Amino acid sequence: MSEQGGNEKRSLEVAEAARESAWQRPSFVGELFMGRLRADLIFPFPEQGEADRRAGDEILERVRAFLAEKVDADRIDREKEIPPEVIEGLRELGLFGIKLPEDYGGLGLSQVNYNRIIQLVASHCASTAVMLSAHQSIGVPQPLKMFGTDEQKAKYLPRLAAGAMSAFALTEPEVGSDPSSMTTVATPVEDGAAYLINGQKLWITNGPVAELLIVMARTNDPAEERPEITAFIVEGSAEGLGVEHRCDFLGLKGVQNGLLAFKDVRVPKENILGGPGEGLRLALRTLNTGRLTLPAACGGAMKQAIAMAGRWAKERRQWGAPVGHHEAVAAKLATMSAETYAVESLTWLTSSLADREETDIRLEAAMAKLFCSEALWRTVDAGLQVRGGRGYETADSLRGRGEPAMPMERLLRDARINLIIEGTSEIMHLFIAREALDPHLKIAGASATSGKVDYQGAAKFYGLWYPALWLPRFATPGEVVLPRRLARHLRFVERGARRLARDLFHMMVLHRQGLQKRQMVLARLVDTGAELLAMSAALAKASSPRAHPGEEELADLFCRQSRRRVGDLHRAVYCNDDRFAYRTARQVLAGAYPWLKENILSTWDDGAGGP
Repeated sequence: MSEQGGNEKRSLEVAEAARESAWQRPSFVGELFMGRLRADLIFPFPEQGEADRRAGDEILERVRAFLAEKVDADRIDREKEIPPEVIEGLRELGLFGIKLPEDYGGLGLSQVNYNRIIQLVASHCASTAVMLSAHQSIGVPQPLKMFGTDEQKAKYLPRLAAGAMSAFALTEPEVGSDPSSMTTVATPVEDGAAYLINGQKLWITNGPVAELLIVMARTNDPAEERPEITAFIVEGSAEGLGVEHRCDFLGLKGVQNGLLAFKDVRVPKENILGGPGEGLRLALRTLNTGRLTLPAACGGAMKQAIAMAGRWAKERRQWGAPVGHHEAVAAKLATMSAETYAVESLTWLTSSLADREETDIRLEAAMAKLFCSEALWRTVDAGLQVRGGRGYETADSLRGRGEPAMPMERLLRDARINLIIEGTSEIMHLFIAREALDPHLKIAGASATSGKVDYQGAAKFYGLWYPALWLPRFATPGEVVLPRRLARHLRFVERGARRLARDLFHMMVLHRQGLQKRQMVLARLVDTGAELLAMSAALAKASSPRAHPGEEELADLFCRQSRRRVGDLHRAVYCNDDRFAYRTARQVLAGAYPWLKENILSTWDDGAGGP
């Protein structure tokens, strides 16, 4: 086996060992990929309880007032720092312990209310929202709640709830989505009573100012083929822990993010979280929960984009009419609104499912992150286009010449990172595809790392399952009662689920073990599932007794547009240029087209390589 092949196999084995292999609760998305629409899992729409809503309303009113009076988002963007008085005000509001139990000093709020708060903050200042989310969604509080001992919780949760900033340190300069190559090591000393951590961690949000960190480090001999990765709770003031560089980004200018260096940082054995070798499993489960927050933040930014673009489209007149009355602009506003409604539906569906704890939502959370981050980018891009030159102009510049200081360009800069953080869109496609394939691998008695198949068992299952996917259905799935204009879309989702399952099966048969490398095919199948999930969520929300006037129309428009995208994705599974495009990309990397670099000046190029 080649070195590259060996590394790929090792990376896959490490990832397989860390993933959750058991499915103890039903999954709506998991069932979709098997060709079954489990309408009972999301219909009726899981609305927030009245008492929980009132608790959220109370804190939201105070947060709104604080943001309006104390948080100057343009100043934060300009000066690249969240002022200390803002952070102190957030502490006084209890926003560093939103979901932490009251017994530990937290607010004890639900996932729904947590996301309501994050959405409000994100609509005003993305840097502040990311700081709060990185602290609570993936920082120390969440994994400590899930994996900590009673002693660890008693020691650290009160500090965190009171406002001790935290961070999650996994990524390294040479290690991103593949942790099997992690180089940060934790060496046991003092007869195993403590560990010394050495290495670097990159792009650690809140890292430069964190009082507490979750640090992932290798605890076995680096010479061993498979790493044992362990999670440690590390004090930010620990001797040997330093900030080598604070990173500066396209957006999120106020976020403290940097390159951290660990030089013989001593950590007591008692600070191991979840047990030795459980670091990657802890990280994956933490991210599964953390991803629930990102759709809420996306929704807040999308609503802001609609508010700015809508006002401009109504007030600005060209050729004798408001620009929003011209079809080219109207089409953008309509799609922005429809996609925002879908994001809202996904946000509150997944949040409510998380609170109820009756379903396995790892796929729903990942798919919501994927769909909502992509929808956000499309929406802010369209919003900037509607605003034209004023969309490209900074809020400070607009204010300086006497116009409303609409921060559309900041909104766009801040939005782009969402397609990267907590799993890039490309990684999300692979993660979701792997989980979607899991039932088939179990049926065939195979694994993702071997080609062994139980042909007899597979034939017995697929001989009944596959033909049933072609049988027509005439009733509305799950006997769900919907308005006529929406019922037809739910029937499409049911048909789409069966076709998705057939397409996945066809690709398994066609590519076999090689399917894992057909990443574009897998991405189309996953995107199809995401569209079906978003349609289902929108239909469920629009049919709720609490639905606002106009929700039915927005759900109808979204489903109309989504159905066209699903059709395009289905055709592209079978008819595409993937192999030709891949060969062309390899040629680019091999330097086959040097003239593509002619007549440019690359001051960054050190001549070390590249096509």
